[in-house]
Amino acid sequence: MRLVSLFTAVALGLAACGNSSQPVTLGTPPVPAFYEARTDTGPNGEPIQIPAVRAAYLTDRNQRQQVPYNGSEAPGTIVVDPYARVLYHVQPGGMAMRYGVAVGRAGTGYSGTATIARKAHWPSWRPTDNMIRTQPDLYQQFSDGLSGGMHNPLGSRALYLYEGGRDTYYRIHGTMDPSSIGKATSAGCIRLFNQDVIDLFEQVETGTTVRVRSQEESIRMEGPMTETPEGYVMPAGQVQPAPAPASAAVAASAPMQVTDPYAVTTVSTPASMPVTTMTDTTYP
Repeated sequence: MRLVSLFTAVALGLAACGNSSQPVTLGTPPVPAFYEARTDTGPNGEPIQIPAVRAAYLTDRNQRQQVPYNGSEAPGTIVVDPYARVLYHVQPGGMAMRYGVAVGRAGTGYSGTATIARKAHWPSWRPTDNMIRTQPDLYQQFSDGLSGGMHNPLGSRALYLYEGGRDTYYRIHGTMDPSSIGKATSAGCIRLFNQDVIDLFEQVETGTTVRVRSQEESIRMEGPMTETPEGYVMPAGQVQPAPAPASAAVAASAPMQVTDPYAVTTVSTPASMPVTTMTDTTYP
């Protein structure tokens, strides 16, 4: 099998200014223990190193945390909100564990109630025939499939959703691009940090109910969302955009390139507009 082709990674920089006579050292926020590097067991029993999640990616909405939950779903249910870009695992007592997610176009192409029919540990992946046909330069090299591992876009774990005994082609899975979490991408479904999908995987069983919200349900439960210049979403009214220099505006509008072969670009919307529905059925 041919090695996976890597796309140009997004360059992340940090600039700091300080008084020449009084140097200022900026501390890096600590990474929670459950996002630190770990060693996992691969599909063939081999050790796989999962890197720590960078602190820069751990925004408040992206971090795994227990939050109050006002939905009607029973404890144990998974609720996916692709428009607010969060996933809830409902707990007793009006609480839920909330995870930040990245959402591909296929992530908004389905809404309704499904069940987890299959769970996969370091799953294999193959692009759909439609993906190969429409973008052969990108996907033909993966036509024989990819084995599980850190080079695989499904990441460390995958949950496969079925409705009425039929595959919805909707997946909840890990990622090979942690910088995408909390953002919209051009392909795929619902992805979590590898550390988070491992945690969720261990909490749920096959047969678990999964509710995927429609845009109308999302607005009713979460309120309208606004996309920030960085590509994240926040409740409308909480974002205070400031005028950006022309050079910064040009850079912000440039497409993001990542290493994930089925998340080629970031899909962005104007920061002042609510996130809108994107429909695509091309999903592995």
